[in-house]
Amino acid sequence: MRNKLKQKENYPTLVIHSTDNSFGFGYRKNNALESEELFIKKFNNDLCKNLINDLNQFISKENLQKINKLSVSIGPANFNASRLIVVLARTISQQLNCPLDSFSSFEIMAKRIASKNDIFRNKKSFWIYKKLKRQGLIAGKYEICHKEKNSSDLVIRETVLPKFVKELDNEEITFEADYDDKEDLKELLNLTNKNLLNSNLDSWKKVLPLYPISPIN
Repeated sequence: MRNKLKQKENYPTLVIHSTDNSFGFGYRKNNALESEELFIKKFNNDLCKNLINDLNQFISKENLQKINKLSVSIGPANFNASRLIVVLARTISQQLNCPLDSFSSFEIMAKRIASKNDIFRNKKSFWIYKKLKRQGLIAGKYEICHKEKNSSDLVIRETVLPKFVKELDNEEITFEADYDDKEDLKELLNLTNKNLLNSNLDSWKKVLPLYPISPIN
């Protein structure tokens, strides 16, 4: 692994995220919030054509070559968008010879949803779900494994990767998926920097888009 990864004071991070109708890039140097840069864009059928151009406009070639860690959201979201950003992230990781992390979209929003609904005060686990057009749900389960008085200090673990389910138990605590481009990009940067030393250089080989059902559903 790059020597720079051992020097926590010097590591630029790039993240790539997508939702049902948008995608974005996030950049942070040395885990300093003041260095944070975000790019968010709604997409249509031209995503494949414009993704590389938008990345080139967002980050210079010089800064891209200095990236020491990448992360990408793998879904569930728009299937084509998830597939394209995962391919892009894998390619960059391989070319730069730097680690690639991945997180489900639900895991990225879990802390925000838990904080918004005060779930951390008296509950330990909850589900996040997304309704499908025809029938059933995509749902993942999340557990609060570290509880502090301040909701910003929450640590949440994904115990069930988002998967297809026909329905959820009425006794379970559930929240509908709530994408937020800006906040989710920020949280992806946070998760990436917390996990900075936990990925190896070949990690890109294991990163695949997450979509528990046929993309035509």
